[in-house]
Amino acid sequence: FFFLQVLNEKKLQEVDSLWKEFETPERANKIVKLKHFEKFQDTTEALAASTALVEGKLSKNLKKILKKIVAKDAHEQLAVADAKLGGVIKEKLNLSCIHSPMVTELMRGIRSQIEGLITGLPSREMAAMCLGLAHSLSRYKLKFSPDKVDTMIIQAISLLDDLDKELNNYIMRCREWYGWHFPELGKIITDNLAYCKCVRKVGDRSNFASSDVSDILPEEIEEDVKAAAEISMGTEVSEEDINNIIHLCDQVIEISEYRTQLYDYLKNRMMAIAPNLTVMVGELVGARLIAHAGSLLNLAKHPASTVQLLGAEKALFRALKTKRDTPKFGLIYHASLVGQSNAKNKGKISRMLAAKTALTIRYDALGENTSAEMGAENRLKVETRLRLLEERGIRRISGTGKALAKTDKYQNKSEIKVFDPSGDSTLPAVSKKRKIQEVDEQDAEVPVKAKKFKAEMKEGTALEDGEPVKKKKKKKDKEKQAEEEAVLSEELPSSPITEVR
Repeated sequence: FFFLQVLNEKKLQEVDSLWKEFETPERANKIVKLKHFEKFQDTTEALAASTALVEGKLSKNLKKILKKIVAKDAHEQLAVADAKLGGVIKEKLNLSCIHSPMVTELMRGIRSQIEGLITGLPSREMAAMCLGLAHSLSRYKLKFSPDKVDTMIIQAISLLDDLDKELNNYIMRCREWYGWHFPELGKIITDNLAYCKCVRKVGDRSNFASSDVSDILPEEIEEDVKAAAEISMGTEVSEEDINNIIHLCDQVIEISEYRTQLYDYLKNRMMAIAPNLTVMVGELVGARLIAHAGSLLNLAKHPASTVQLLGAEKALFRALKTKRDTPKFGLIYHASLVGQSNAKNKGKISRMLAAKTALTIRYDALGENTSAEMGAENRLKVETRLRLLEERGIRRISGTGKALAKTDKYQNKSEIKVFDPSGDSTLPAVSKKRKIQEVDEQDAEVPVKAKKFKAEMKEGTALEDGEPVKKKKKKKDKEKQAEEEAVLSEELPSSPITEVR
């Protein structure tokens, strides 16, 4: 530690031009002067002091020096670069501290001319000490940084996904390989682990009759397997092939056991680092959210809308590009609460779950309490909301919790069923509207029939007189007839018209 005393306070008032006073060591010595210097015994002591300053704490050595040196000049102010550290010094030692842009600019100038202000330290040794302290401080931060603890979770969930993929490939290969020898076994035993254990214990299908697999399979399935082994349509294989299949089954069983152990480890780590997040969405979904964001602190910086869509980025940008509906959920879709809801309410539940999950993530990342009470309370709220949506209740959850829930108008519905007499009639029921239409149609048919009857009567009388009935002339014939009558009327205007029969 070293303490400097300001010689000319008037020049410190000009903050914009203060850097000019530290251009050379000679000009810097006119502004500040070395008052006290205290060296560290070793790198460990320097690391402890640096760590305390970075965290804004007052170390024991610094406290002793301040009591000795600064207490003599208690009337003067102590310029501090960190406001948090200044508050601690003022609280514990009752010293007046100052923190302003002027102090920040002064500290920058002192760092630039530190070799000229502190005499007796060669530049090479100063550089070596700074480098060693920087390395020690970096190792300390990597070792005890809270952000790096969740690296174990990220690696564990990634390894768990890889193990699941490899297990599926191995089991598919084992079933297909042994299926050439005993194809009926695959349909009888559906559990993959039991299938591999059974194949490893028995080997050739001819050994099923004399083998006891009751510790692996139930009695009913064991009888079916023995009966199918006697009439199997599979091909014969050599002993070397069976040995290779058994070795593959050993690999599948070992990987399955390791996967179970890894899942237990992941569950314990999640409950230790993010207990509220684990209660809300489960271990696997919570670990995948942390792995997708990079760390628990990065995940805590995301808003609830981003937490809801984490894992569905491609679908989101595709929807924005094509101007279609955006997705409603990402990784959070695999949470148990979203899976319990029906298709209509999945969007609402995922939105509410993402909002509560964002709160629990920030509580786990930034809070000091390690209990899971907050996560349990928020999960209960989401379950209540889900129950109301599923039952379509008349109550509504208030936003503030203080407003009263509104209810609709009450209508009494009797549960007593009344006998319906209309079911006794065997005649088809006809509506009144249909009856009125039928009556109107009947009335309209009466004059039509009368006209047809008159027309038939006229035709009958014409036939009796022996004259044919004249057909209707077309429009052109009528026009010609009208022209001929006009010509005749012009030629014979005075001649009387006589009717000849």
